[in-house]
Amino acid sequence: MSTAIKPKHIGRNISRIRELKDMKQEALAQALGTNQQAISAIENSETVDEKKLIEIAKALDVSVEAIKNFSDEGVINYFNSFNNNVVTTGSIFATNCTFNPLDKVVELYERLVQAEKDKVEYLEKLLNGK
Repeated sequence: MSTAIKPKHIGRNISRIRELKDMKQEALAQALGTNQQAISAIENSETVDEKKLIEIAKALDVSVEAIKNFSDEGVINYFNSFNNNVVTTGSIFATNCTFNPLDKVVELYERLVQAEKDKVEYLEKLLNGK
């Protein structure tokens, strides 16, 4: 039984990152000064020339390491970025999110409930002549 690690498919990583950025092959081709067929060929390649990889990373606005180490699991952190402070590190897209968005939703709900209670209390005082 072999435990050899299968090499990363760089072309597939490029394709996934491009798709996640909602970019068509044509748009990437235009950014690189090539055509859609060339991008398709790159995305079907297991390896990509380092110089070309640097150009692609720049066009996709990610680091070369982010392309090389891309994983579908790591993409979760990319989508959990609730601010514009996205930093690429290692194999994942990390964020500088300093709060839990669900906490903010709960906080807003509690504020709305309290405002309604205050309103009812105020109206009751008006009706009772106090």
